[in-house]
Formats: sequence, C-alpha cells, structure tokens
Amino acid sequence: MILVLVMAAALWGIGWAMKAPVRARAVMIGILMIAVLLIQFTLPFGHPLRQATGGDPRLWLLFLGFGFVVAGYTFGLRKVRTLAKAKSEPPKQAGTFNDSELDRYARHMMLREIGGPGQKKLKNARVLVIGAGGLGSPALLYLAAAGVGQIGIIDEDTVDNSNLQRQVIHTDAAIGQPKALSAASAMTALNPWITVKPYTRKLTEENAAALIGEYDLVLDGTDNFNTRYLVNRVAVQARKPLISAAMTQWEGQISLYDPANGGPCYQCVFPEAPAAGLVPSCAEAGVLGPLPGIIGSMMAAEAVKYITGAGENLRGRLMMYDALYADTRIMKTKRRDDCPVCGGMHS
Repeated sequence: MILVLVMAAALWGIGWAMKAPVRARAVMIGILMIAVLLIQFTLPFGHPLRQATGGDPRLWLLFLGFGFVVAGYTFGLRKVRTLAKAKSEPPKQAGTFNDSELDRYARHMMLREIGGPGQKKLKNARVLVIGAGGLGSPALLYLAAAGVGQIGIIDEDTVDNSNLQRQVIHTDAAIGQPKALSAASAMTALNPWITVKPYTRKLTEENAAALIGEYDLVLDGTDNFNTRYLVNRVAVQARKPLISAAMTQWEGQISLYDPANGGPCYQCVFPEAPAAGLVPSCAEAGVLGPLPGIIGSMMAAEAVKYITGAGENLRGRLMMYDALYADTRIMKTKRRDDCPVCGGMHS
C-alpha cells in the first residue's frame, strides 16, 4: 500500500512540476487507483503484485470512499462560497455609477473632452474585439480599464508559450487555455464593473453578421487578410465603424474605417491582399515585443475617442508607426466609387 501511495505522490509532484491542471493530475491518480483495484480483484490472494499493492481490496475501497467524501465536501464548499460572493457583490447597473466607479474613472471625468457624459457613453457602449493576441491584448485591457460597459472577445486559439513575449493580457499559468477565456479573466480582475463576453470560436461567414450586429464598434486585431476582408465586409453591411490595425517586425498601422459616415472602408484602402509571402506573419518575420502594445493602445484610444466624440479620429487617415526609427506618418485615404464593398453605399 505504501508503494501505491508513493507512486500517487510522485504522479502529483510530476504534474505540479509540469504545471499540469489539477484535474489532469487527479485523472492520472484515478487511473492508478483503477489499475490497483483491477490487480486486487483479478489476481489470486497471496500473489506478490497483489501483496505489494495492499493485499486487500476493501482497504482501497474504504480509502477511495473517504477520498470521494472529502472531494465532494470541498466542491460543495467552493460552490457555496461562490454563490455567497456573487450575492454579496452589488449588481451592475447600466448608465449609473457607484462610488467605486466614480473614483476609478475620476481622471477621465476631469478631461473636458470626456467628462461625466463621455464616461456614461463608455459605460453604455458595446465593443467587439476580434483577436485576443498581440494587438487585442493591450486594446482589451485599456477598454476594460476605461469602463466600456460590454466587451466581446472572439478568438479560437489557445495561449502558447511563444505568445507571452508580446501578448501581455495572458500569463504563464494560462498556457493551454483558450485566449478568449484567459483575456476575459484578466479583464474582469482589472475591472469587475464591466461585462465581458468571450467567444471561443472562429469568426466565419456563418456567424460574423449576427455577432458584429450585437455591438456598436468593432476592433480588428487579426493577423490574416481573409479575416480582415470578412470583418470589413460585414461591418460595412451592418453600418458599424471598424478600427483595424496591423503590424510586422518594427512597423504598425491603424485607421478607422467608417463608410457610413463618409470615410473609406478597409477594401477601399487595401483593394487586394498582397501576394503570398510578400507580407510575412509575425511567426515568419518576427515582431518587436512592445510594438503591439503601442498599436493596440492606439486602437483603444481611438475607440474611446469615437465613443465619446472627443478630438479628431482616424476616419479617412492611415497612421503608420516605425518603431525602429521612431517615425510616425499619417496618410490621407478616401473612398473609392468602384469599391466592391462600399462603392454604392450612401453615408
């Protein structure tokens, strides 16, 4: 029996060292216990292997029964605590601010361009962020911190070790978790007064219209042209403004595409996707770690400005940033009458 307990402890220790989830470690020990019970019930009494693993199945049945009781009690206690915590937290009220929120957003409200009315617009806003990677990470954190009332996140990927050099919303402990859930956890930990809706799926032709239709503003931080063109097409059809950004190596770019209000759409500015291999991905060409932080933060800033009406936004302007030479340029853009997406659209 001591041998089996040592093996169980070793399995738990190896799982802990490899940062395996508690559930995975419990499954490994469960498999070990099943193997021990099979040995006890199938091998004859007095067999060396049966003797080495306890000799009597009743001991193990008693041991497992006690373990189930402890696990059930722990699970029930955790549920009760979760329910009690949920009941103790005051409900979130759209459009109104409690004392904690007033203190939290005080620096925003002091800005003449935002003030109390602008902060209320943020609280009532619904923003969808497509991609919880390099660009999505800072954008999501700053939208949450700014008090945007409802934030949607759609991403089908899971957190990988190679992401953590730049995707600052995720942690080492989140490796293997869906990015949308990892991001949502970080955002609600930062600001419990917002609503976060994670979607752990791919954005497709079938679900894009329904999803984008639920939100007031869309931020696209994806890394492939097929998704960018899909997002742009659906956003134009739904008359939703789109803040889209991209980056590679040392350079990034960002603009607000809003043909419903006279600006160009994404396909007006980028009529065709570049040839394969002409614009390598971050995985192929590399990327400066802080670069998505800069461009993603710009996305959040443009979102706050658009929602509150502060300042001059990037509608009809493409901002390009070169981190290697600390150079920022802005290029004017305009709608194309022959654009297949927004050419016949009236603002």
